[in-house]
Amino acid sequence: MNTHPIWISAGEASGDIHAASLLAALRAIDPGLPALGMGGPALEAAGCNLRFPMRLISLVGLTEVLSGLPRILRLLGEVKRALVAAKPRALILIDCPDFHFRVARMAKKLGIPVYYYVSPQVWAWRSGRVEFLRRFTRRVLCILPFEKDFYASCGMAVDYVGHPLMDQMPLEELDALAPDPNLLGLLPGSRRKEVSALLPEFAKTALLLRRDLPDLRVALARAPGLDLEYLRSFLPPELTTTMPVEFYEPEDRYRMMRMSRALLAASGTVTLEAALIGTPLVMSYRFSALSYAIGKMVVRVKFGSLPNLILDREVYPELIQDKARAEIFAERLRPWLTDEVALAAARADLAGLRAKVGGPGAAGRAAEIILNDLRALGR
Repeated sequence: MNTHPIWISAGEASGDIHAASLLAALRAIDPGLPALGMGGPALEAAGCNLRFPMRLISLVGLTEVLSGLPRILRLLGEVKRALVAAKPRALILIDCPDFHFRVARMAKKLGIPVYYYVSPQVWAWRSGRVEFLRRFTRRVLCILPFEKDFYASCGMAVDYVGHPLMDQMPLEELDALAPDPNLLGLLPGSRRKEVSALLPEFAKTALLLRRDLPDLRVALARAPGLDLEYLRSFLPPELTTTMPVEFYEPEDRYRMMRMSRALLAASGTVTLEAALIGTPLVMSYRFSALSYAIGKMVVRVKFGSLPNLILDREVYPELIQDKARAEIFAERLRPWLTDEVALAAARADLAGLRAKVGGPGAAGRAAEIILNDLRALGR
């Protein structure tokens, strides 16, 4: 039996959770499997020996990556030395392509098989990266239903395993909860840049809505790595003194998302989580001016949120850049908060999403594919 470890690498909060689920699935098949790599609290709690914390690569957008490049290059050197010393039997990368493609390249040169779980969104932009994946990975494991067709159209064999959220979310338990008719949920992101750009406008939105809705309350979910005092620093006194603000810990965010009548959130996996739960959401994001200008030239998809992409229509409003303002947020949220017919229609729009995403068992299917392939390699 190969006693060398598996190296797992995740670079953001959602990837950290997916990595933890995958490690649990790998160990369900191979109980003695050692693991090390890069990630966050979820992967560490799952029993991975973290050599590098994922906060080291918590960057968004081209300009942010460029400004952090010297630090990233130093980190890549450290990762390479760690891979040489550990001699892992395989490398499993989860999303975060700007960093992980460089790790994949070095692993290939070291003779380490590379598996990409939660494939990068090459269908959105830089589709030439498909050729990179063909050259430097053993297998790509997709979690979105339309990804397999995209890769097939590029002549690449991939495995569609379903979305890991179907295992991680207690959907039956959440379905039993009745939403609070007066609760607006805020999810301003997991990175400080996201929070500082969006939470002040989110707070202004709540104040604007409160003028028409005197019973409105606000719930705010804290992402891992962000403390409550940091979040409170973006809430104006007129908000906290005039309406209740309920803070939810990261492990309770699904409950908050279900209990809320509507949500206002930063772009990311949270949009798919909310859609699977069945709660209407307005999605927003602000990029640096340069990142946004470049993005407009290279992004090739109609939508920025996963529910809209999967359903191929706008079920969640997407308010980006100059549209990320309190007045526009309030305008799009108000019908859901005041009109039962509009709210019911929004929920009905989301009803078929679970079937499209697929059933539970994604991490188990991915683990089986990876371990079977390693056995075929004699590793």
